[in-house]
Amino acid sequence: MSKESLANLMTEERRFAPPAELAAGANVTAAAYESAAADRLGFWAEQARRLSWEREPTQTLDWSNPPFAKWFTDGRLNVAYNCVDRHVEAGHGDRVAIHFEGEPGDTRAITYAELRREVSKAAHALTELGVEAGDRVAIYLPMIPEAIIAMLACARIGAPHSLVFGGFSADALATRIVDADARVVITSDGGWRRGAPSALKPAVDEALTRPGTEAVRSVLVVRRTGQDVAWHEGRDVWWHELVDRQPEEHTPQAFDAEHPLFILYTSGTTGKPKGILHTSGGYLTQVAYTHHAVFDLKPESDVYWCTADVGWVTGHSYIVYGPLANGATEVVYEGTPNTPHNGRWWEIVQKYGVTLLYTAPTAIRTCMKWGDDIPAGFDLSSLRLLGSVGEPINPEAWIWYRKHIGGDRVPVVDTWWQTETGGIMISPLPGVTHAKPGSAQVPLPGVSATVVDDDGNEVANGSGGYLTLTEPWPSMLRTIWGDDQRYLDTYWSRFPGRYFAGDGAKKDADGDIWLLGRVDDVMLVSGHNISTTEVESALVSHPRIAEAAVVGATDPQTTQAIVAFVILRGGAEEAPDLVDELRAHVARELGPIAKPKRILPVDELPKTRSGKIMRRLLRDVAENRELGDVTTLTDSTVMDLIQAKLPSAASED
Repeated sequence: MSKESLANLMTEERRFAPPAELAAGANVTAAAYESAAADRLGFWAEQARRLSWEREPTQTLDWSNPPFAKWFTDGRLNVAYNCVDRHVEAGHGDRVAIHFEGEPGDTRAITYAELRREVSKAAHALTELGVEAGDRVAIYLPMIPEAIIAMLACARIGAPHSLVFGGFSADALATRIVDADARVVITSDGGWRRGAPSALKPAVDEALTRPGTEAVRSVLVVRRTGQDVAWHEGRDVWWHELVDRQPEEHTPQAFDAEHPLFILYTSGTTGKPKGILHTSGGYLTQVAYTHHAVFDLKPESDVYWCTADVGWVTGHSYIVYGPLANGATEVVYEGTPNTPHNGRWWEIVQKYGVTLLYTAPTAIRTCMKWGDDIPAGFDLSSLRLLGSVGEPINPEAWIWYRKHIGGDRVPVVDTWWQTETGGIMISPLPGVTHAKPGSAQVPLPGVSATVVDDDGNEVANGSGGYLTLTEPWPSMLRTIWGDDQRYLDTYWSRFPGRYFAGDGAKKDADGDIWLLGRVDDVMLVSGHNISTTEVESALVSHPRIAEAAVVGATDPQTTQAIVAFVILRGGAEEAPDLVDELRAHVARELGPIAKPKRILPVDELPKTRSGKIMRRLLRDVAENRELGDVTTLTDSTVMDLIQAKLPSAASED
């Protein structure tokens, strides 16, 4: 993005002050930045007091062996107790913890008292299966309450869990089971997806035929869809038969703050998946604080909904541990946003009176494609804050989100963080920040981040480079499971002494940060570095485009050629001159060098169930390569449709 284009986004008309009522009662004020800057470790020590500790920590950070951090290392606590029991003991047992909405329309309202009973029974069940503190448990479940109960039960007995997203293949599941050396797998017969049952148990059965999975001694199976499943006597156990007969009381055991809480594997497209290790005290401190601060949570009145899947880090941090540590009432939805109709999400917001909504930019752009009239048909007046997560949000989607979902009245917090960071790192504070559409803006209090050049020097305002974190933070990954050297090489070698996030970013004239996506998504076109995010944002700013995905394809003349895949807004037609019009539009927005060589209008883009666009697959298509693994896609047939259209997509100078 040129400096001029960036500056154009920063006009006064594109800034939004916090609503006066929210600012007056905000959980966090501007003073938090001052106190954190004056004493960063003291600030985090104060946030740790939000938790209940069996033994209060006296040491905040041990950085004696960087980059292997230890936070609150002499403290002891139980994560599940903090997320469940203490709220019941405080008199909030009747508060609903989870409003579950199944895709077929079945519902469950689970109070904190009921959640404690279910987690206690599941903890007893795992113990009966021989699980001890330190043993790893693999969880392969759909978005149902048992996924959350299983996670908390593992935390209760000190057994690190490894959630594997239910869209992954048997091979991907087996790889993760073997790497974590899991002893128990928790799964279900299936889950509901797009109006039909989607089987999960067969993938587990297949995975457990792979070499290295012999250590798995039990498979605990939740009955969700009623599908017939193969059964392995002596290994497979029904959840309802084992868990339901357990005692309802369970005494949680305290563990050291650095006791492993979970391993979560990044789904890289090449190489062995990285098992990101998060521990207990520091992680819970940061996700609880950031959920309280960024979403301005009022647990006695708010209804919070994060639309992610628990199989991704967003689900870990902002469906399970952060919200429940804060005593929140939240919505958990099993299915897709368009089953049985395109307004299902907004129907749920209306039904439960959702006040805080956290979702992905790709989902927002999909809703834009479906048309403004869909959300307009529902009462969304309960909403008081909107959040985005997962990738940079383009300004047009930000504005649409605020206008059509937030009624042009509520703040939007665009959050940047990663599986590795554990919790939110960069985000507006809703009662403090004058928001800029498309910018995550500034590091949160207690977080140190900046943008540097190739030599590691901080760039001036108005310039771009690499996003780095310059000080340790409580929820940071501790290592890559079983591979300390890979941890060092992957995150700490590019800029010694600093964590390199792998993302490109720019600072505007005010010093606010604009994320540009992964640095491997930067295209080299005739010697110019051009971000895919910049070109996508320019395309979506065109009134006929709802969503865009851009990749760089190998080109003998320019090194890489820009290839764009676009989805038209609802009601827009694919006119003969559309491609030329879009190429000219991008040239006006970003300059002629950023003009796509090819633009292909498509009906859908290849997305994972977490909402991320699989640009790798689009690059395969653009370069006429055989497609890589498509098992994580929501709908793998999308790629067939795109490949069929590609030959007619060429439009070049």
